[in-house]
Amino acid sequence: EVQLVESGGGLVQAGGSLRLSCAASGFTLDDYAIGWFRQAPGEERKMVSWISSSDGSTYYADSVKGRFTISRDNAKNTVYLQMNSLKPEDTAVYYCAASTLVIITTSSALYDYWGQGTQVTVSS
Repeated sequence: EVQLVESGGGLVQAGGSLRLSCAASGFTLDDYAIGWFRQAPGEERKMVSWISSSDGSTYYADSVKGRFTISRDNAKNTVYLQMNSLKPEDTAVYYCAASTLVIITTSSALYDYWGQGTQVTVSS
C-alpha cells in the first residue's frame, strides 16, 4: 500500500521549534519531489516548502523563509521540515505530498500522494 505518513506535530510556544517527518511506504521517495503544505481553519491549503527529486533544489514561501528548512534522507525514505522561530500564524495542519514533476509546482492538484496531516499549534 502506498502511504505518506507525517509525524512530529504538536503544541509549542512562539519562538519554539518542531521537526516534521514525512515517511513513505510502498514506494521510493527518490523519484518524487516533495512539497509541504499547510492549511489553517477557514483558509485554503498552501505550499510552504518544496524539495526536488533530483538536484536537491528547494523552495520556501516568503512567510517561512529563513525559519523553515526542508531536507530529505532517501536512505530512510523520509523528508523532514525543520521549523524554527515558530509564530502563532504558523498554526495549521501540515501535509506532505509527493509529485513526479521535476519542476516546482505549488498546485496541490499536481501531487500524486498525500499524507493524512499533522497538527501544529503555536501558542503566543
